[in-house]
Amino acid sequence: MAVEILIAFVISLAAVVYLMPKWISYLKILSFNQNVSEYSLQEYKEKAKTPIMGGVLFIVVPVIVTIIETLLLRQFRVDTAIILIVFAGYGLIGFIDDYLIVVKKNNDGLKPGLKFLMQLALAVIFFWLYRSHAVLDVRIPFLNKTVYFGALYGLLILFMFTGSSNAVNLTDGMDGLAAGCTVFALIPYLVFGIMQGNHGAVIFIASLLGALFGYLKYNIKPAKIFMGDTGSLALGAALAALAMVEKQELTLILAGGVFVIETLCVLIQQISVRTIHKKVFIYTPIHYAFVLKGMGENQVVHMLWACAAVFAVLGLITGLR
Repeated sequence: MAVEILIAFVISLAAVVYLMPKWISYLKILSFNQNVSEYSLQEYKEKAKTPIMGGVLFIVVPVIVTIIETLLLRQFRVDTAIILIVFAGYGLIGFIDDYLIVVKKNNDGLKPGLKFLMQLALAVIFFWLYRSHAVLDVRIPFLNKTVYFGALYGLLILFMFTGSSNAVNLTDGMDGLAAGCTVFALIPYLVFGIMQGNHGAVIFIASLLGALFGYLKYNIKPAKIFMGDTGSLALGAALAALAMVEKQELTLILAGGVFVIETLCVLIQQISVRTIHKKVFIYTPIHYAFVLKGMGENQVVHMLWACAAVFAVLGLITGLR
């Protein structure tokens, strides 16, 4: 399997590194530039001139590489298909959202109700395909027990997809932050996939890792392109899909620890402001708070990458128990 992993990784890395400059130039011609988030600090307003939708390449390339390689190896299975459907599907939702934001030149994008319906439709498709070849239970780490969810597993799917995709989206606020944290979060699922002999999942993860490394070449400070909702929604959904296909649902809380913390901080802040009209944190998403405390952007990103690496190890250990 090592050769399969290497081939998927190298092809995706080379493809993204080669194509990204051309994609950036094309986006500049179209004036598809970043609309700065309402949550961004004032000093990040200059990023408004940076092209968006960089996520398109690290979605398209891994999907093509995974399909071709798994078909050649005769390893294209149902679980491979549902991972790709969710990954590309959430990427499409993000793409539509990004496109509307660029065209309207504000941060409105898709209406929340419509976006939820689209996410719900993908969750239903995933559940329909998933239940045809997998048990609807959740393994409890360390206890060597499983809990049968039955039809409620469908609600778990929707919760994990929407929660994970929005968590990555919230974290995508600094150059290289979300993509770097995702790289670390994917490692446990690469190991689980290898141990389970799941060729489809392994090839997909290897390909996605290669594509993300290629993307990071152009996304680390100073970023030449951003992933947009296209990339962040797809990455979050992919992590959730992998956790479910490999029956490691609860490990996602640890493997994606940075994303979980970012989301919890935003939720705590919003609840506190709306109920007692006081802030718990000086700013959320929390990565901006470190900048306000005097840290440089690169320092914050590297610190959170280190945290992501620790969380990945904890997720791996938990999944092996």
